[in-house]
Amino acid sequence: MADLSKTTTGADAVDGAIAQGLDLDGSPIPPKKLDLYTTVMAKEAGRQRSGVQNTMRSRIVRIGAKHIAQADLNQMLLDADFKPLKDKEIAFYYGDK
Repeated sequence: MADLSKTTTGADAVDGAIAQGLDLDGSPIPPKKLDLYTTVMAKEAGRQRSGVQNTMRSRIVRIGAKHIAQADLNQMLLDADFKPLKDKEIAFYYGDK
């Protein structure tokens, strides 16, 4: 059983749990799911990057859209000298659910 006294928040908690093959509740992650995850992450690790700032913006949009209203996130991007939200990002992250 996993040590549930450790934090279950943030990406590090998820990465640590995956590395152990355990979900955050301590239950085992099925091998087929771990294998698929490992395969896809290996492909991502080998992908050519276009630059750190592009990756930063992409992460800000992808994660920020879960927590921040569209107009606020768009203004935050502009204030930080990033490009504003694109129409396709707005449709994907803020479109009808």
